[in-house]
Amino acid sequence: MFSVGTIPASAKPGQSAAWTPKQAPRGSGAGAGPETPEVAASSTGPRGGALSDHGDPDEAPTGGGQPAGHGGRLRHGGPGEPAGRRAAVRGTAGRAPVAAHLLHRRPAGARPEEERRCLLQGTGVPEAVEKDLANIRSEYHSIVLPFMEAHPDLFSLRVRSLELYHQLVALVMAYSFQEPLEEEEDEKEPNSPVMVPAADILNHLANHNANLEYSANCLRMVATQPIPKGHEIFNTYGQMANWQLIHMYGFVEPYPDNTDDTADIQMVTVREAALQGTKTEAERLLAYERWDFLCKLEMVGEEGAFVIGREEVLTEEELITTLKVLCMPAEEFRELKDQDGGGDNKREEGSLTITNIPKLKASWRQLLRNSVLLTLQTYATDLKTDQDLLSNKEVYAKLSWREQQALQVRYGQKMILHQLLELTQVSFPVP
Repeated sequence: MFSVGTIPASAKPGQSAAWTPKQAPRGSGAGAGPETPEVAASSTGPRGGALSDHGDPDEAPTGGGQPAGHGGRLRHGGPGEPAGRRAAVRGTAGRAPVAAHLLHRRPAGARPEEERRCLLQGTGVPEAVEKDLANIRSEYHSIVLPFMEAHPDLFSLRVRSLELYHQLVALVMAYSFQEPLEEEEDEKEPNSPVMVPAADILNHLANHNANLEYSANCLRMVATQPIPKGHEIFNTYGQMANWQLIHMYGFVEPYPDNTDDTADIQMVTVREAALQGTKTEAERLLAYERWDFLCKLEMVGEEGAFVIGREEVLTEEELITTLKVLCMPAEEFRELKDQDGGGDNKREEGSLTITNIPKLKASWRQLLRNSVLLTLQTYATDLKTDQDLLSNKEVYAKLSWREQQALQVRYGQKMILHQLLELTQVSFPVP
């Protein structure tokens, strides 16, 4: 049951909220949780509807993310968040539940994978989409198709189609709600998604004015602040970065509106930066030994990423531990390894907010800086190129919908990375 209330002249915080649509609905309150099965899906239009400012029915969004569920906090890791930490170490791309590009028309002759690579290289979206598609194909051929073939009285040949399965998964995942698990339940299987008509018409904003509340008997959409008469009610699909929004729903919030935006530094990129700093074969072997030790501690993984927000490092514990282990003197590392990682792990540097990064040890900052520089090299364009496109309104207006959305994703990530460059500058004394 979904409980809604009417909206008076001004909805007050705590009141149930209903939306009177003055435009076509643009999306769902959908959200698969962090432990969602590895399938991909999409809405049937940009954000679930046509003619909205979050989507263009003639332009294909590019697909996929990892939403935390409505009202949930999407974090890739950090102290006290075991599920989030596992996501950071294993990598989130392979477990993303949605590839929002699947059900959209494209210009004649356009190859979706080439377009994704061109527009979103370096953002993590193309890799996430490819993994989604592989997961869909695997699930369809190993589970869905055999089940349909075993029940020919229920499933005719006409419905035995991978493309149809794409669409059905899309409808469920992009329009469903999933109650997040409690912190102490993070080892449990995720709650099943549920379809809630009416609730799924509310759009998302980071600066939302309503959210979903779960109870034993119903779901309630509740205003979190006064909402003037005639203003749209915005839900939250979770605290999602722009790359996750475009992957999951096919839209982004223009810079700088998405206060939940993040940039990823792949964990293996930090390893590469550390290896580049070695001068001898012995140092190189020691760097690999340090990395293997971090893998044993479950602080890093081959597909994981360190997640940097605008104000904090979301994978704080993982990043601090990684910088510490990769930069500590060899003797200190041997002692730590002999203790099997059980030594004194107190953080002298304090919480790793963005403003605290300049307080890190010089060697840590240098390694982090080198990692950022390597990350920036993965993009097809530099910050100034994207900046010029955004600042020229005439040129920007001529870009296609997909080009505009991809530009916003790239630009937001690069702004965070360039902020890190400024904060990690290391000054060396003049001899």
